[in-house]
Amino acid sequence: MWLAAAVASAFFAGVTSILAKLGIRKTDSDLATALRTGVVLIFSWLMVFVAGSAGSAGDIGGRSLLFLVLSGLATGASWMCYFKALSMADVNRVAPVDKSSTVLTVLLAILLFHETNALPVKLTGTALLAVGVLLMIERRETDGRNQRGWFLYAALSALFAALTSILAKVGISGVESNLGTAIRTCVVLVMAWAIVFLRGKQAGLRDLNRRELLFIVLSGLATGASWLCYYYAIQNGAVSAVAPIDKLSVVFTVAFSFFFLREKLSRRALLGLFLMASGTLMMAIWA
Repeated sequence: MWLAAAVASAFFAGVTSILAKLGIRKTDSDLATALRTGVVLIFSWLMVFVAGSAGSAGDIGGRSLLFLVLSGLATGASWMCYFKALSMADVNRVAPVDKSSTVLTVLLAILLFHETNALPVKLTGTALLAVGVLLMIERRETDGRNQRGWFLYAALSALFAALTSILAKVGISGVESNLGTAIRTCVVLVMAWAIVFLRGKQAGLRDLNRRELLFIVLSGLATGASWLCYYYAIQNGAVSAVAPIDKLSVVFTVAFSFFFLREKLSRRALLGLFLMASGTLMMAIWA
């Protein structure tokens, strides 16, 4: 069951990137992140009440709550960086760098949680992922000064995403996955709106484009669905197995970016995508 949830998480995450890109063409990325988080929050708590797990909130231990909060902060930081990168570069360039978080996640899971079963397979798959990411990072003459900017934000997004998975694994130990997701989302929402107001970007609410707002809301719904599937999967499966499957979202993202955004890949980037997918499948099937 956790395997199906991990695949579903990858699909919804791939959809999220495309919808978010369509929603931040004119809208500020920080403001869009805050609006999306509100949608995710509603979605998350709705699932909590549907699952009937709201009553167990008072039973969450201090240690679990601390790690859920830290995981939420890491998530917020990852989102801010990711959508800033998306506002500066094509989806099919940003997504692979962001998904390199799998490499760090797997290594940290091995070191911290001692998930050493099928270790040679995991390390080989991780190496393929790393090489694939490097091949998909292409410098273009038209980038100009944005080259370093978008890559830095995408790399930071990957770092914080890796920390999110590790912190969340500890935080949801003994906590119902829907409830854990909802609590984390509360933290992300506070963080996102705090950044909006600290940077004085709340004035942009008056000038929101309705079409972009629709895509922001839809991306929030897709994110909520991805989260619920992902945290159910890591609660019931090994992080080092779930994280690579979830990162197959890059395949969905690249496919959707080709069909809906007309973003094309070079042969080198396609080879990189193939290696990333191969490494991911290797860990998912044999690890």
